[in-house]
Amino acid sequence: MQKSRRIDAQDPIQVTLGPWDELGAQASVLRFEVFVHEQGVASELEIDAMDPLSLHALALSGSGPALGTGRLLPDGHIGRMAVARSARGRGVGSALLLGLMQAARGQGHRDVELFAQQHAQGFYLRFGFVVIGLPFDDAGIAHVTMRAPL
Repeated sequence: MQKSRRIDAQDPIQVTLGPWDELGAQASVLRFEVFVHEQGVASELEIDAMDPLSLHALALSGSGPALGTGRLLPDGHIGRMAVARSARGRGVGSALLLGLMQAARGQGHRDVELFAQQHAQGFYLRFGFVVIGLPFDDAGIAHVTMRAPL
């Protein structure tokens, strides 16, 4: 397990990277909260065969529950980015994304790709992502494919 530095000295949020068997319990709670309960994604779609193969990220503050999560698949695809409603707008998503992009760079990837919910594409544009292709539906939510060089 690897930890990154704090993103805000007044709110010590740390991004921790590690495998599913170490971070999956906390990540899955948050993913179900955001994707299943808030967004109505079918629960059977949330956990998949890529979880044990991926590098996972958790944003944590103190001993409380995870504030955000995401994963990096072996092919350099970033996915399952989710931030708790109470933590939105505090830099949690930015810290997670930067941590996953740095991990992808460390694994030798030249770029990263993700499927962004269409309403969130502005967030990813700020990090150098560009939209490639047309919008598509995933689990009943409009998405776009985005890619960024590392």
